[in-house]
Amino acid sequence: MLYKNEFGSDFDLGFNLNDYSYLNDKSWHNDASPSFYFNVGSQYYVLWVDYSEPSKREDSNSRYLIQEAINEGSENDPEVYSSDGGVIFESEKTRELNQFLKALFTHSGK
Repeated sequence: MLYKNEFGSDFDLGFNLNDYSYLNDKSWHNDASPSFYFNVGSQYYVLWVDYSEPSKREDSNSRYLIQEAINEGSENDPEVYSSDGGVIFESEKTRELNQFLKALFTHSGK
């Protein structure tokens, strides 16, 4: 798991990553926090998961943030990057993240 290599084996996502098979770890140590990309249809998104303790965060963002993203690669070899702005979700609570993701996929018909 990239996020553990980049941010430490004790980094707490606040959820079990195995429960979200569609999340692809794209964490990189130069980023402020772990990140995961996923797509709903042809639209890509990036989920940023920050530290649970606000004092450890570089930015004043909420713990969970989802941004619209673009895939500069192909479907078979994606290179997904957050687009400028495009924040569609922010929350401190895992429960709210779960509800948002469920609604996003339900709305898309997946």
